[in-house]
Amino acid sequence: MPKVAFTPNLSRHVECPTLDAPGVTLREVLDAVFAGNPRLRGYVLDDQGGLRRHMSVFIDDTQVRDRKALSDPVGPECRIFVAQALSGG
Repeated sequence: MPKVAFTPNLSRHVECPTLDAPGVTLREVLDAVFAGNPRLRGYVLDDQGGLRRHMSVFIDDTQVRDRKALSDPVGPECRIFVAQALSGG
């Protein structure tokens, strides 16, 4: 089952431990995560269901390509990392 991890700075706002979640696409995996943690959804996805501009998601060290439908394939041994982009000046 794919393993999903979140950047530590997200935990300042909502609890988001690393966990296993079923699915064969990024959408299915994230939907499984959000089913158990609905509050996290608003930090990761926009109101249209796509990734927020300030979020980056990697599947096995490769940044996802489909930020809207989240259709990138996910294998059973994949590691998914959800990161909140940081900026400064």
